[in-house]
Amino acid sequence: MSTPISAGTVWAIIVTVAVVTFGFRLSFFLLFKRIDEVPPWAERVLSYVAPAVLAALVVPDLVSIDGGVSVVNPRLIAGIVAGFVAWRTENLAATVAGGMVVFWIARGFA
Repeated sequence: MSTPISAGTVWAIIVTVAVVTFGFRLSFFLLFKRIDEVPPWAERVLSYVAPAVLAALVVPDLVSIDGGVSVVNPRLIAGIVAGFVAWRTENLAATVAGGMVVFWIARGFA
């Protein structure tokens, strides 16, 4: 059996994580304050951050059902349709609407 963690320990962990996170974010402000221009290589690298984060958040939810992977997955089908709609229209509302309609229809058949 594990021993319970005291409230003081929990608060110490929360404060430590907050200070480290704040320091990490502050370091970027201080770094870029000293640099007049962001190097081109850094701009190229940073342009991939948003798509990588989005993929890391969305893809696991699309491909797994109760810990397994299935091709007949309403979320996966809706995600593929939403990706196609986004590619063709570049319209956020159409992407969300198309994905949700397909999800509701596919969920009815699953």
